[in-house]
Amino acid sequence: MNDPVNIAITGAAGNIAYSAIFRIASGDMLGLDQPINLKLIDIEPAMNSLKGVKFELEDCAFPLINSITTTFDLNVGFEECDYALLIGAKPRMKGMERKDLLKDNGRIFKPQGKAINAVANKNIKILVVGNPANTNALIAMHNAPSINPKQFTSMMRLDHDRSLAQVANKYKTSVNEVKKVIVWGNHSNTQVPDLSYSEVCGKNIKEIINEPWYTSDFIPRVQNRGAEIIEARGLSSAASAANAAITHMRDWALGANDWLSIGQISNDNPFGISDNLMFSFPSICKNGSYEFIKNINMSEKLNDYIKVTEQELIQERDSVLDLL
Repeated sequence: MNDPVNIAITGAAGNIAYSAIFRIASGDMLGLDQPINLKLIDIEPAMNSLKGVKFELEDCAFPLINSITTTFDLNVGFEECDYALLIGAKPRMKGMERKDLLKDNGRIFKPQGKAINAVANKNIKILVVGNPANTNALIAMHNAPSINPKQFTSMMRLDHDRSLAQVANKYKTSVNEVKKVIVWGNHSNTQVPDLSYSEVCGKNIKEIINEPWYTSDFIPRVQNRGAEIIEARGLSSAASAANAAITHMRDWALGANDWLSIGQISNDNPFGISDNLMFSFPSICKNGSYEFIKNINMSEKLNDYIKVTEQELIQERDSVLDLL
């Protein structure tokens, strides 16, 4: 067994975290030989619910759990943390504009960034899940100047996985046979699912982008899948979001053989996207880090889509400049 690592999870009494914590404790994120110290963070009124989560974790008798801390104190929760899943965020309510949500959640992620900067392991890996995830990640990153910006990511893996599933359904095959999917931009309905380089069963399928299915079914289906789930289930995505968070962190930490979509700081990107955005780019994970997939050519049509999501992220960023 390795030495234990510290994993912080915010919003730990919420539905997404509840779907994630037990899988993390069983080894799905970092492997069956990695003991963990769980540091579960939520707001003070949620401490009693969080106590119940701790009780359940204890009752599972997971052999990988070395310790469990529950707290509303960010400095306690992030102290010496090696991994952080920032899940907790205020949900968008009826009548609330996106800019209002950004302001409210920015006030959550600014102090989290400051606490991470002050007490976390300087090599910490951070995934922001709480929406609007991309700009929340940018806020947290700017408030942690001693942490490498590349160590902050926003979750685009759910959109990536949705794309894989839709292609697999289209070709009536396993998702294991679908490779090189890309999702560009923001975790919103402006995101750009891209199959220009995708392969199914080892064969390139770029011709599909000229079919009506691509623009009239595939792209809007992925862009609006969250709303579709709310309409069908009456609740937002929880288990699928938790799964995406776990696999994002697993592949970042342990490596992966396929292209992935990772929300990351746009500085020095080779695709002409503006700096200082948390933007999803095609990436490869290896040796505990990630890097851009380079030498990708964008069609004029694809570039038009990408400019829309880029502009949305610029507007989001500019609306929270006081929090950066």
